[in-house]
Amino acid sequence: MLLDVKNLEVTFALRSGPVQAIRNISFSLDRGERLGLVGESGAGKSVAGFSILNLISQPGFISGGEIFFEGKNLIKMSEKELNTIRGDRISMIFQDPMMTLNPVLTLGTQMTEIVRTHHKLSKKEARSLAIETLRQVHIPTPEKRIDQYPHELSGGMRQRVVIACALISKPALIIADEPTTALDVTIQAEIMDLLLELCESENMGLILITHDLSVVAQMTDRIAVMYAGKIVEIGKTQQVIRESQHPYTQGLLKALPQKRFIGKRLNQIDGSMPSLLSMPTGCSFHPRCPILDDRCRAERPSLQDCRLEGHQAACFKVEGK
Repeated sequence: MLLDVKNLEVTFALRSGPVQAIRNISFSLDRGERLGLVGESGAGKSVAGFSILNLISQPGFISGGEIFFEGKNLIKMSEKELNTIRGDRISMIFQDPMMTLNPVLTLGTQMTEIVRTHHKLSKKEARSLAIETLRQVHIPTPEKRIDQYPHELSGGMRQRVVIACALISKPALIIADEPTTALDVTIQAEIMDLLLELCESENMGLILITHDLSVVAQMTDRIAVMYAGKIVEIGKTQQVIRESQHPYTQGLLKALPQKRFIGKRLNQIDGSMPSLLSMPTGCSFHPRCPILDDRCRAERPSLQDCRLEGHQAACFKVEGK
């Protein structure tokens, strides 16, 4: 197993009191496997992704759980030990390439700095590897592009460079946080195809963080649906899409544009996600749930096995085996 997250909790120490942003979530990932973390804004997807590399900004901190990567507990590592893994064994792709790339340094300078931080390579060797990695992500004329600055590239090109930066050290795991948000639809498809191609050719694990279920359906092997800091449904991608058990997952799927409803209003889930400062009692989804009962208002459900193996949902109305 490549990654094993067990009972992870993340807390933010606010003046009004501690607030749990991630509440007791667990998931795993094998080498070459692709997992999608899905949910609305504020569900805790990005916080969960950042937690793996302990990139939570103050006043946030990991307050519980374990994160095992290649058999080692990342939570118990010192900052110095984590820095040997960040950008090398685990890489992260962020939403906005202009926030990731340094505007005053050439692409070559930035890429060679990444690889020479972790590996003993000469400048010439690092530059050659950077050019080859740019070619791998389908950057045309990489020998020329490597000496350009980020502002000289289009948005799609910049995102390809960010992916190249993540790949240059041959990581075992890539965490992609909404990697196509700032791009138009055609470029989004190209970037997703590229990520899929690289994961399959390099046998890399991928955690794809997104709110777009249609993208996850095409890209991933398994899905974890998050709501208000918890995983409410998890399983193989096609199982979750075809036989979703949690009413929140069902609502997300119904909200997708469908050909048979052309010209009609899109479905939507009534209400909005609760504030972490005032979580409802019982099931956190119950104020928006169309099938709630008194038990949902009083008790908090945990993940339960569904009819199909490996499929779990946190709902009292799950269709069990």
